[in-house]
Amino acid sequence: MRRVLPPLNPLRSFEAAARHLSFTLAAKELSVSQVAVSRQVAVLEDYLEVTLFERGARSLQLTSEGARLMSGLTVAFSELERAVSLVNMRGRRNVVSVQCYTTFAQWWLIPRLADFRKDHPEIEVRLTASLEPVNFARQNLDAVISAGPGDPETQQSEFLTPVHLLPVCSPSLIAHREGPLDPEDVGEFTMLHSLSRPRAWDDWVQSAGCKSVVTTRGLKFENSAMAFDAAIGGMGVAMGILELVQHHLDTGKLVAPFGHVHESPGGYYIVRPSNRPASAATDAFLKWLRGQVQPLR
Repeated sequence: MRRVLPPLNPLRSFEAAARHLSFTLAAKELSVSQVAVSRQVAVLEDYLEVTLFERGARSLQLTSEGARLMSGLTVAFSELERAVSLVNMRGRRNVVSVQCYTTFAQWWLIPRLADFRKDHPEIEVRLTASLEPVNFARQNLDAVISAGPGDPETQQSEFLTPVHLLPVCSPSLIAHREGPLDPEDVGEFTMLHSLSRPRAWDDWVQSAGCKSVVTTRGLKFENSAMAFDAAIGGMGVAMGILELVQHHLDTGKLVAPFGHVHESPGGYYIVRPSNRPASAATDAFLKWLRGQVQPLR
């Protein structure tokens, strides 16, 4: 069906003038003269056969028809801008937009990004954190690091690293204990829970064969990053993700005194849109990402 639309330049001039309620400011934004903006608005009014502005000596106000048109144009222009940004490569060929979970970003990715910047100073990484499912059709993202594969019909997924669970705490929390601790002993401490991994403690306790440990008590946090920070502060024992807390175990900031490690089903995946080829910058970032997890395999 053929679309019936007024000329786009008059629409653009009207939208800018209506947003600023000023022909002068609209002209400055559009890099044209005030006369040009006024003329374009007049063209649109002639086309629509309505008056869009009430023009005063020193004021500009929308009529009811102008306000109604502006309301629809605000949504339409936003959608147009979003659609163009999804495919526009102008000025962003060396930009990689990545989304991942907050804990993965804070405890694994961000501490390593300096190394990537050192090897690829020409590439800008734009990092966002979210728990929401990715929608490549609506989000300007090149890749997502997810705790599971994406939709096979529209996304391509690559396994990145497994997830190993083990309780971790501050060394000060167990400084008074003598001798090795058994998995059953974890019940003597305050458990720090992550609401983003609600079954982590149950899975570890069952895997370790604990019979008397109650996993419903303790302190609850929005994500694992908060629980890890609480563990460092000596508040209790958090269910650590080995791939994320390894550095803090190596430096002694955290310890894993209860021995047993549980490999959680699934793992972290790189997810990309199937219908969009990766840019050279994205390829470089993903190659570096794979190299970072090799020692963890």
